[in-house]
Amino acid sequence: MKNEICFGIIGCSSIAERTTIPAIKEAKYARLQMIGSRSREKAKRFAERFSCDLFGDYDEVLERNDVDAVYISLPPSLNEKWVIRSAKAGKHILCEKPSAISYKSAKKMVRECKKNGVRILEGFSFRFHPQHAFVLKMMREDILGKIFSFSGSYGFSLPYTKENFRFRKELGGGVLNDVGCYLVYASRMIFQNKPYSISCNLDIDKKTGVDIRGTVHMTYPDRHVALAAFSYDAFFRSTYSVWGSKGFVSLKRAFNIRKNMTASINLETTAGMKCTKLRPANQSKLMIEEFCKALQHPKTRIFNYEGDLLTQAQVMEAGRQSYLKKRITYVNEI
Repeated sequence: MKNEICFGIIGCSSIAERTTIPAIKEAKYARLQMIGSRSREKAKRFAERFSCDLFGDYDEVLERNDVDAVYISLPPSLNEKWVIRSAKAGKHILCEKPSAISYKSAKKMVRECKKNGVRILEGFSFRFHPQHAFVLKMMREDILGKIFSFSGSYGFSLPYTKENFRFRKELGGGVLNDVGCYLVYASRMIFQNKPYSISCNLDIDKKTGVDIRGTVHMTYPDRHVALAAFSYDAFFRSTYSVWGSKGFVSLKRAFNIRKNMTASINLETTAGMKCTKLRPANQSKLMIEEFCKALQHPKTRIFNYEGDLLTQAQVMEAGRQSYLKKRITYVNEI
């Protein structure tokens, strides 16, 4: 068993620079081994910033025998190519969300990972923050009673730039892929299940051809429903709530909570209002540490990463089909 999992970086994105590479540097069981970029100059700059001796292009990262796992942080449409190449090189994979822009692509990636005996985790770091475990514990303890609905909002004002892949359809851009995916994932996490139908509405920007606002309505088993709204041109919101027969709980900052922020969980019942504060936690660091433990103890499957990636891709594909066909789509149609 290795004491450390050595990571190579494929893609010097802003989130890699701002969040994930620092988390790898801080995480137990992890080591930053090499930086890879399309631009050697950018790879060198990142390597110098993060005190990493090795840098090069993506292929050079994959050729290293001392790289155990890769963190892929590329525009979504490029993920399939580099996930498959990483799997063939025998590297475990932490891939930024959305890992796949179609269910077909997700199946190809997972199939190649299983064929080569490597693991793949889709990088929804938010789910590793303790505030979500706190909400799930409240549900298990029947504090909220019989659950009726999940409601979420995630949006912000994102100025257009031609360099930003989020405004380029051919790169997998658009608010559904980029932001709506969080709300889909969060509802699955809360209901511990897969929705059986989804209705999706999107507003398309005429200039770029990508979706910049949207809503989804999902129906789940046990008569649960999920409602979500997401946007690139709205006042900042990053929250979800769960409504039950005995209470209503909401998170002040559900998805992009910074590592130095206190989490606020607000509960409303007949007894009144209660706000629980949780101490700051680095969700990206916690994600990396769990991934490393899963790789170090392969006989103990901490979480079915591959099945989770496939389910998320299937639901997202159903959402896209709902928008294109202008009707409710049943997830098992996909």
